[in-house]
Amino acid sequence: QVVGGKVKKPGKRGRKPAKIDLKAKLERSRQSARECRARKKLRYQYLEELVSSRERAICALREELEMYKQWCMAMDQGKIPSEIKALLTGEEQGKAQQNSTKLAKAGKTETNSSNP
Repeated sequence: QVVGGKVKKPGKRGRKPAKIDLKAKLERSRQSARECRARKKLRYQYLEELVSSRERAICALREELEMYKQWCMAMDQGKIPSEIKALLTGEEQGKAQQNSTKLAKAGKTETNSSNP
């Protein structure tokens, strides 16, 4: 075939005739829409859960901030909150335990090195 000065070869290029059943096409379209709606619903659920978890985290941080503010106000008045005392004594006890274990380990290594 010659079209517009060019030789056309019969092949598979170009638009195919509409042999697709219209009912099948509509059904595929409906199925695609259902899947799209399901994906959208899942995405919104995920986002809502994310927002609620972030809101809970914000509330917890606000409570913690308020607690620190109260501690600071108490210390400005010359009072040491019991929580801070517990933290300090806990740290001191932890340091004392660390030092005692270091000393015990150092003593063991000295006794091991002195015994050939």
